[in-house]
Amino acid sequence: MIIDVHAHWGPWFFSMEVGALATNLAVMDRYGIDLAIASATEAVIYDVTAGNRAMARTLEHSDRLRGYLTVNPRRLDDAERDLRELLPTGRFVGVKIHTDYTGSPVCSPQTRAALELVAAHDLPALVHTWDATPLELAQACVDIPGLRAIAGHMGANGWRHAVEAANAVDRLWLEPCFSHTEAGRFAAVAAAVDPGRLLFGTDATLIDPAAAYGAVLAADLPPALAERVAWRNAAELFRLDVTG
Repeated sequence: MIIDVHAHWGPWFFSMEVGALATNLAVMDRYGIDLAIASATEAVIYDVTAGNRAMARTLEHSDRLRGYLTVNPRRLDDAERDLRELLPTGRFVGVKIHTDYTGSPVCSPQTRAALELVAAHDLPALVHTWDATPLELAQACVDIPGLRAIAGHMGANGWRHAVEAANAVDRLWLEPCFSHTEAGRFAAVAAAVDPGRLLFGTDATLIDPAAAYGAVLAADLPPALAERVAWRNAAELFRLDVTG
């Protein structure tokens, strides 16, 4: 069993040919990914309202996808409406916040308010992090009761900050996708943090899963930890029923 906690559905502004649901499923099949939690590219980059609704329609056509409802911290009225209207579908299991595309740093008042909204709905938030920003996300987890957050890319080249962040608070998870990963990065993180805090994410269809898949395989994790990374931690965090 493999659960990808960082996936996307829909065309990118530089790669239109990956827009079909069939592409997501083919990529998942290629790497043995059983379930992916995806956000709509349209919602992340262009139009959050239209993208979230397109994601809801797409989720109706595959049991192998669950959705992130994308939240733009600068449009919280839209976020509140989307949460109210789309969560009852039962297909959305978390929230995606991209701090760079929205111009809303983790430490900004806008993103703090968005994270408070997410925590109030008891949903995990996948947040784009880079460099030292996992430390800011950890501080948000300290400040906001009940917030469960995933440091997307585990800080990318700032992964050492992600280690410090994950060890500072018990409601922060790390996932490894990064297009320029360095050798030994994931192994070093896995050796330094609580094993319950590690997830598997690929950034597909933006990045081929080979990058994250290879990084995790190269870490040569013990079987019990490999299982946690592959799916068990994600199933617990997102409260997914994967027993069937």
